[in-house]
Amino acid sequence: MLGYRFTRFNPEENKKKATFENLLNIFMQLLNMTSGDVGEAMRWMTNLDRRYGLTNSEYGIGDFFEDLKQKGYIEENPIDGSIQITAKSEQTIRRQSLEEIFGKLKKSAGGNHKTVFSGAGDELSADIRQYRFGDELDQISMTETIRNAQINHGLGDFMLTEQDLEVVEKEYKTQTSTVLMIDISHSMILYGEDRITPAKKVAMALAELITTKYKKDTLDIIVFGNDAWQIEIKDLPYLQVGPYHTNTVAGLELAMDLLRRRKNKNKQIFMITDGKPTCLKEGVRYYKNSFGLDSKIMGKTLNLAAQCRRLNIPITTFMIASDTYLQEFVREFTRVNGGNAYFSSLEGLGHLIFEDYRRNKHRSKKM
Repeated sequence: MLGYRFTRFNPEENKKKATFENLLNIFMQLLNMTSGDVGEAMRWMTNLDRRYGLTNSEYGIGDFFEDLKQKGYIEENPIDGSIQITAKSEQTIRRQSLEEIFGKLKKSAGGNHKTVFSGAGDELSADIRQYRFGDELDQISMTETIRNAQINHGLGDFMLTEQDLEVVEKEYKTQTSTVLMIDISHSMILYGEDRITPAKKVAMALAELITTKYKKDTLDIIVFGNDAWQIEIKDLPYLQVGPYHTNTVAGLELAMDLLRRRKNKNKQIFMITDGKPTCLKEGVRYYKNSFGLDSKIMGKTLNLAAQCRRLNIPITTFMIASDTYLQEFVREFTRVNGGNAYFSSLEGLGHLIFEDYRRNKHRSKKM
């Protein structure tokens, strides 16, 4: 039955609920930073509570921990007894990341990757044209149609003919296949700056956006260090940086292989990195050079960029480092591929990725 349900207001319960929600937001942020380690996140919560007084005498961190279990955010591992987060927490982290990043963007026209082409779409545009056989009735612009009838036939003897009809043009929506590459080399946590946490947060927000708003699109996520491998969306909160070099070639090869299997004509690669390619795999051994832009590694990386261009796969690189030496490589890489490059701070990373994802930069066959 539709309607409203009224209950007696209890200020104590409401206060407790507000406290839990506030603590939950902090806890989810800490889970992202600790790669899903509940114990470490709770130790941080306790320290923060001691320093900033997050709780009060009526509701403490112990109460919050019990509420997390009762509400299904954490559970005990039946094998070793450890406490771990649940799928509910994983989705909450993704949704929180989406709201944090996507909520900051300015409002723009809705739609799922609009193209400049009109055709048999399902979203109305602002363009008006004359009726053609086969147009649907819900496309008819009543205001424009009645105005034409009055002009063509006069007000005294009102009549409506096919020539008076005008319709609102529909826009053709594209489906897009995206591969997101995340650099997990050791430099992503060097120099006292945590770069991997914002990268994870953006990846989770992008995944939540696609699964909720662009359900026909696909998103594959790749991490690359000495090697490259695919991870699932549910694995993102647990992602950690390793003692790796940066094998961009392996990441691009895997991305191209994944996109080759997708049937969509519109394909793209997003790459989040903070450094230069420093590694190649040759058979069973690794060729490494961390001291500069190695010509051997550079050559193979640029060859793959050119190959992606021939396959109509643009690569958008998000360089979260300010080294001008590295920026020159990114500019050359972008020139060869014909894609885009952004030199972003960690704060601006999410904004740039979301704007670029929503902006129409995909090729589409004109209908």
